[in-house]
Formats: sequence, structure tokens, C-alpha cells
Amino acid sequence: MNNDLNRIRSLALGAVLCLACPLAPAAEPANSDATPQTRKILNYFHDLATRKEGRRMLSGQFSDFGNGANLRIMERIHEKTGHWPALLGVDYADFARGSLTTKVPNQVALEYWKQGGLVTVMAHLNNPANPKGGGLRDKGVNLDDLLREGTETHARWMQELDLLAGGLQELRKAGVVVLWRPFHEMNGGWFWWGAKDPETFIKVWRHMFDYFSKSKGLDNLLWVYGPNHGPNTAKYYAGDGYVDLTGLDAYTDFIDRQHIKGYEEILALPKPFGFTEYGPHGPQNPPGDYDYRRFIAGLRKEFPKTCFFMAWNAKWSLATNQFTKELLDDPVVVNREDLPPILFKP
Repeated sequence: MNNDLNRIRSLALGAVLCLACPLAPAAEPANSDATPQTRKILNYFHDLATRKEGRRMLSGQFSDFGNGANLRIMERIHEKTGHWPALLGVDYADFARGSLTTKVPNQVALEYWKQGGLVTVMAHLNNPANPKGGGLRDKGVNLDDLLREGTETHARWMQELDLLAGGLQELRKAGVVVLWRPFHEMNGGWFWWGAKDPETFIKVWRHMFDYFSKSKGLDNLLWVYGPNHGPNTAKYYAGDGYVDLTGLDAYTDFIDRQHIKGYEEILALPKPFGFTEYGPHGPQNPPGDYDYRRFIAGLRKEFPKTCFFMAWNAKWSLATNQFTKELLDDPVVVNREDLPPILFKP
């Protein structure tokens, strides 16, 4: 009975959203208890994914980590281009303390939401097997230990989940829908959770999903699966009932399928696709002089199913590099001023 009611509610919300977005399908979220507003935003992403023309690629910009998060980078982009990116990204990592912090990232996210922008949150997670905290790039971590009750690793993992959930609950109380992107780049071996046995990784993802959705009541989350471009981009996918959006992280000047691998595999997953992180040049020491017209041209030609992207900060950002006005002026790009106001109404 509950499932039937949820389907009816989803269809009704899809019909309402169609008043603003005629092609919007009614999409069932991974969390069947998702709020009506969360469903509206998910439906909007599905609508973008079906569009063949017009504005269909949502712009985004990462702000900064932890206490460094602020709106100044968005203001600089607006000063430079006349546009506000549609999506703001923050991260709960507190690298200085080897821990997590949510206060400042939440303040920034809430302010941008109030201004009519969407919000994505991620976390460079601490290694719970490391009693000293931090340990982002620790090697040899056994993911099974995170779920093994009675161990110190499990206890620290649950404490970490509670910290994350506490921050996300504050946003929920404020009415903010969050694109939640945990365990990013899990197919690569540079973070402690990366390049592990896929079956074990999926258990850890599903455990977080169930704990946040059922125990913590986080019905304001859209779950984003974001591997790095390259091999095994679909191998760590936790299943349709645990993911709402998919993406790729990519750091390269060349926006084509020879340099960005794994698009076809992840596109086969039945979820809207985007570039969850993009940075020109490479993952280290970019010169900050990239021609962002190359990025949008590459998306149009080689990755036409893209419906959102988020540029990384610092010298990868839309504030720093060249021809970002031309990027945000492009008629396929959705900026903050283009978002339907209905998305932000409860």
C-alpha cells in the first residue's frame, strides 16, 4: 500500500512539475520516503536528461572545503560573466583537524539555496581504521571492518556517519534539498575507500544509505554516484534503489572520449548523468588559463547526455580561467536565473 501511495504521489508531483517543465517524467527516488521537494528536483534532472535542445546542462561550481567555504567565488563568477552558477558545491572535510566540520559549509549552502541555487555536498572522509583521525590517503584499509560491530573501526565509522548526518539534518530542517555525493572517485586507488572489492564497497554504500534514510530520516537527499573517469566506472554502482544521479570526475584539457573514459558504461545506468567534478589541465598545478569554450564544445559533441557539471575551485574554477562568460552564455547551459522557481517551493 505504501509503495502504491508513493508512486501516486510521485506521478502527481511529476504532473505539477510539468507545468514548468513540459517534458519532466515522474521519477521514483532511491529513498521512497523522499520529500515532495526532493522529488521535484529529481524530476527536473530527469527532464534535463531527456531534452534534445534548449537549456539542458546545469552549471555548477565547487566553493571550498570546510571552514574555507564561502560565496565569494560565486560572486567573482557573477562579476565576470553576469551569471550565477546553478549549483554550489561544498565539502565537510576539516583537513587541519583531521576531522569533519559542517557549520560553515551549511551556512554557505543555505544562503545559496535561499538565493535560488541548488546545493551539492560531499566529504573527503576520514579513515575510521586510523585512530589518529584523517588518513584520507591511507592504504590497506579493509572495508569489511567498517561494518563489523564490536570493533573500534566500526565505532569510529558510526561516529563519523553521525557527524555527517548531523550536518545534513540541519539542512533538512532548513528545507534544503542536497545532492549528496559520498565516496567520490571510488574506482581510483588514491583515497582509503578506493579501488576496493566492489561487492564490499557496495555493502558500505548501502549501509550508509539505509542508516541515513531510515535511522536518521534524511529524506532530503539525492544520492550521487561519482566515480573518476577511467576503468570500472559502473562497477561500484550500488543499484537503482540506492542512487539517484550519476557522474564522472575528470581533470583534463581534452573533452573527448579518447581522454575521458567510461562514459558509455556509466551512461548505461538508468540515471541522469553529469560531470560531478571538472578541472582543466590535470589534478595538480593548473595554470589557470584554460579556454572554457573547449569544455562546452566537447560536452555538446562527445558527451551530449550531460545534464549538469561542477567546476572545481582554485585555478580550475570558472572564476579564474578564460572565456567562462561564453560558457555560461551558451544556450544549452542552465544558470541559477534559469532554474524554475517551483523547485524551491515546499
